[in-house]
Parts: sequence; structure tokens; C-alpha cells
Amino acid sequence: SMAKFYSNENFPRRTIEVLRELGHDVLTSLEAGNANQRIPDESVLEFAKQQKRMILTINRQDFDHFGIIVCTQNPDFPAQAHLVHEALIAIENPTERLIRVNRGGFVVDEI
Repeated sequence: SMAKFYSNENFPRRTIEVLRELGHDVLTSLEAGNANQRIPDESVLEFAKQQKRMILTINRQDFDHFGIIVCTQNPDFPAQAHLVHEALIAIENPTERLIRVNRGGFVVDEI
């Protein structure tokens, strides 16, 4: 099923492209006009929540919040996109979870 995402600045462009090819709706911080402005995490979360979008991020920042997918650095962007996609299919109510995607798969954090 299609998911709506908001990706922060550090998220790889290539992963976003593959997610879009897989049918997901990804809005980047650049497209939203929010890039390079040192916007605090709370504002990013608020913006994503208003847009009803899950956040896609590389775990440079630690969001302790639901509806977030935190990915470790992975140079294989298509594989990363497919792992995000698989996590969405496998996990119940992903918009209410903090999901960590690493090269080996994904885990759900209970907050």
C-alpha cells in the first residue's frame, strides 16, 4: 500500500527515487522549501504531522517519535528503498511506529 513520506535533507535522493517508482508519495524538505534552514526537529515533526506524512531520515538525528523510518547509511539505494517498502508491508500501523531500517532488515522500536 502506498505511504506518504516527508524526507529530511540528509536522506539519499536515489532511495527517494526508487520509493517513488514503488508507488510511494515522497515530499522532500527541499521541495517543501524547508532545506538549509536549520529547522528544529520539533518543527519538522509538526510539518510532517500536518501533512500526515511519515518521516524518512538517516539516523544523524535521533527522533523519538512515531511515524518515522530511520535508516542507517546504505550505498545500495535501491536495496534501501525496497527494505523501507517491505517494512511498510510487514508492519501493522506503520504510521504509529518508529521503524529502524538497516542493511540486514528492519526493526520496530517500542517507544
